[in-house]
Amino acid sequence: MAGLIRREDIDEVRSRTDIREVVEGYVTLKSAGIGSYKGLCPFHDERTPSFHVRPQMGTYHCFGCGESGDVISFVMEMDHTSFSETVERLAARVGYELHYEQGSGPSKEEKGRRQRLIDAHKIAQEFFEKALYTRQASAAQNFLGGRGFDGDAARKFGVGYAPQGWSTLLKHLRDRGFTDEELKATGMFSEGQRGLYDRFRGRLIWPIRNLTGETIGFGARKLFEDDKGPKYLNTPETQLYKKSQVLYGIDLAKRKIAQGKQIVVVEGYTDVMAAHLAGIETAVATCGTAFGTEHIKIVRRLLGDDGSGGEVVFTFDGDEAGQKAALHAFQEDQRFSAQTYVCVAPEGMDPCDLRLKRGDKAVRDLLKAKRPLFEFAIRVTLRDFDLESIEGRIRAMRVVAPMVASIRDSGLRHAYQREVARWIGVELEELDGAVRGAARQPVERRREDIQAASAGPEDRPKPQVELPDYTNDAAARRERQALEVLVQVPDLVERSQWEALPSIRVRYRVHHEILRGILAAHDEIDAVPGGRWVNGIRNHTHEAAHSLLAELTVAPLPATTQRQVENHAVSILNRLLAQELSVRQRDKVRELERVDSVVEADRFRSIQREILDLESKRRQLSEVR
Repeated sequence: MAGLIRREDIDEVRSRTDIREVVEGYVTLKSAGIGSYKGLCPFHDERTPSFHVRPQMGTYHCFGCGESGDVISFVMEMDHTSFSETVERLAARVGYELHYEQGSGPSKEEKGRRQRLIDAHKIAQEFFEKALYTRQASAAQNFLGGRGFDGDAARKFGVGYAPQGWSTLLKHLRDRGFTDEELKATGMFSEGQRGLYDRFRGRLIWPIRNLTGETIGFGARKLFEDDKGPKYLNTPETQLYKKSQVLYGIDLAKRKIAQGKQIVVVEGYTDVMAAHLAGIETAVATCGTAFGTEHIKIVRRLLGDDGSGGEVVFTFDGDEAGQKAALHAFQEDQRFSAQTYVCVAPEGMDPCDLRLKRGDKAVRDLLKAKRPLFEFAIRVTLRDFDLESIEGRIRAMRVVAPMVASIRDSGLRHAYQREVARWIGVELEELDGAVRGAARQPVERRREDIQAASAGPEDRPKPQVELPDYTNDAAARRERQALEVLVQVPDLVERSQWEALPSIRVRYRVHHEILRGILAAHDEIDAVPGGRWVNGIRNHTHEAAHSLLAELTVAPLPATTQRQVENHAVSILNRLLAQELSVRQRDKVRELERVDSVVEADRFRSIQREILDLESKRRQLSEVR
């Protein structure tokens, strides 16, 4: 029986794992101050980075959607793994041996379902790659050679070959200990009256990998005339493979995309290969579906698409399908802060054909000849109208006016108005009026995807608990700042302040919950900054306060030097203590008003002394500040 992982081991895995390194497998992070990093949130669509990571604390928090947690919860959310599976994967990553209570760790047969699927894909990929270099794979070899790819290129992209037999891969994986239930879940097999059989037979195979480089599916191209299937056949939707969330080549391109702030979207597997080999190492492709919202989320996170630049370049064939794809991409354009471009090769060639016929330089030159996506989309749209007639020109103007209105750069928008007016054959004033009218229209009157992109703060996920109004409530801000100090730099808190904290009454329930957790953790472990300290607090706070706790761990302290941090820590806690003394003083004044100074003279004088003592302590704290 699989046992429970010891809590000590879980904490050790957390503390040993670099959360920044893990997160950067999914999100491009930038420095956000001392020991803090930020990027676009992987959990919701946003234009301005609000996702913060504090490696020393081992935590992340999104100020936009409220998602927060540690490295374990991050991997669980991104990879859809169970808690135990996640801890086991992270432990393996850092080389830490786990110990279990009330049983043992999972055996090979008891591994998590996802990991078993990953293992099956890894073995299948190795099987396909090995098969490519056999005599039976001559058709596949000839295809690659005919497209200008040699053995080194095939190995770089993990290209393989699926033998023509009905159960070659099936037998191979069964021999490796996989059950039929597991094999069905991979999507690599179909099922008939006689049971399972290989889905990919007699085809060239490309492994499709996720951001972290794990193979999660395959794309297969037909090689033989007697193959009655489609030209390209992909893995169906599985637990691992969601085609709307996958970009072929992203594992190889992600670093270059982040470094160069550019991504090139091509249309096929061979196009990705050709682009990379020609020196365009930011090329990726969709897998059997149009470039959509989920793809955009991936791209924007890698670009760090926060309005500071970046390019998304689409390549399309010049045919009708390519034009349709360009218009679809234009509908998604407003989701990017980066500039979007399109390039169409001469004679409608794709990058693979262009490289084959004219060499690597021609592929690179294609990229240099890019033009704004909105320009291409407008020109394509105008082809549908009879611009020789007045009626056709008016209809064309009405259709493209919203497209012109959607150009974000006002200078470009005005410049293109003149060009578009000339293309259509109308007066600039006429088009200007139509564009102004389109700009005034409700967003829902434009394209549906532009409407979706305009979602405001009210549409974003709300945090789990109701937080105080930090903008207008000075006391709430003071309490929060004190909690930030206690969470981030507890070693700078003076002994007298720690001794006074248990008597502090904070105004807000969520603040009280976190302060309670801090004091409980302080009783158990040393107050040393880092993941273990935050972990101790988390273990003693209600789940509803975990989001704010994570936010506190990454909130920037208003200081840039160590001395300023020390001064801030002492000062803000003294303010919190002074706030408490003021509250007590007011309570004592009200109590004094209820006491008869003649009948209860001793009590009256005692309360007076207490008020004076509280005032003296409050003034001392004020002087220290």
